[in-house]
Amino acid sequence: MDSGNSCDYSWVDLVFTVLGVCTFLFDLGADLWVAAEFYLYGDYFWFGIVLSFVFVSSALLQMFSWFWYKYDTKLENFNPQTTTETLLLANNDNGGRCDRLKLVHVFQLGFLLRYVTAIEQGFHVWWKKRNEPGHAIYLTHDLSMLRLFEAFSESTPQLTLMLYIIIHNNKAETFQCVSIAACFISIAWMVLEYHRSLRAFLPEKNKLGYSSSVVYFLWNLLLIAPRVGAVALFTSIFPPYIGLHFLLLWAALLLWAWAQHTDFMESGPGEWLYRTMVALIWYFSWFNVAEGGTMGRSLIYHTFMAADSGILLGTWYWYRDPLVTDHYVLPLLLALLASYLLGLLLKVTYYKLFHPKIWQPVFRAGEDVPDNLVYRSLSPTDALPSVINKRMGALANSFYFSSSMPAGGKTNGNERNATL
Repeated sequence: MDSGNSCDYSWVDLVFTVLGVCTFLFDLGADLWVAAEFYLYGDYFWFGIVLSFVFVSSALLQMFSWFWYKYDTKLENFNPQTTTETLLLANNDNGGRCDRLKLVHVFQLGFLLRYVTAIEQGFHVWWKKRNEPGHAIYLTHDLSMLRLFEAFSESTPQLTLMLYIIIHNNKAETFQCVSIAACFISIAWMVLEYHRSLRAFLPEKNKLGYSSSVVYFLWNLLLIAPRVGAVALFTSIFPPYIGLHFLLLWAALLLWAWAQHTDFMESGPGEWLYRTMVALIWYFSWFNVAEGGTMGRSLIYHTFMAADSGILLGTWYWYRDPLVTDHYVLPLLLALLASYLLGLLLKVTYYKLFHPKIWQPVFRAGEDVPDNLVYRSLSPTDALPSVINKRMGALANSFYFSSSMPAGGKTNGNERNATL
């Protein structure tokens, strides 16, 4: 699964990029199909809810993409390297670049633009050997982050909605099952692609084995599923109150993100946009945003969310309709509990046995420390050493390194760095 050196770009990376856009389009197509089915059935409320998920998520992605393009086009060595980029970005006047980019994002095409340029650039690097791999790697890092945002701002809420409707109606339509499958595929691909992207930032990268990828994917999915199930079950008996629950919890999580002094974006408004997204992700899953030992923060989060999910499930159990739910209530609750406990067990197992380990060398006083010691693949090419993807590099630094560990020795692969 790995291409070896983090600065290499292989056919595997190109395939992952192509499959990434395919899963995105499949997910989008499934959403539009679900919306159309609701419209044809006369369920205009659900029709509007599904479309609102799609449009709100798309708007958020375009805003992030726009912020990043504005920053990237100001870099000294930023130069369009593909036909698509040349048409849209090549201009002696930086204002002209921004005007074109703004128009693309207003029409909700900025995310697809990134995929098109990443595939085109990747093809030139791998097949034609015409370009350096750095720009393609840079683009795939940003795409993995945007897919993470898309999964939790659209796929996960959509999955919760479909489960709620099935529970509420006590039956499942074909299009609802397709939507659930599409959401699971989207979330699964996001987890794997994001993990691969972070792995590219290891200074001395071990091979990303299939076993570690499977375990990483499973513990994330097993921890997300009970949370989604708890929210869907609570919504089935108190639909008006789930919005209030979300807003109150989201506001508290937003304050927690602010308290951790995140520094992901290049501007104040952009940073607050990022914190709002972090709070949304936290509503469903843990996501590390700060450097240093994260065991304490992770423990606080999991304890709080387990208590919250328990309250949601307890409320549903107390107010449910016994005639409708008695035949599946016990197996369902046991399945959710087993999924959560197994997810925690696999998470501990991953950080004990599968989390990649590196050796960070000790440098004597007065020695020059290589700039790419931590962010090896942040320097895309030898020709463009200043074009570095600091966004994903900062997250990788939080994921793989602990500030409490002394220089020299294995600095990752321990429970103190448990992040997602």
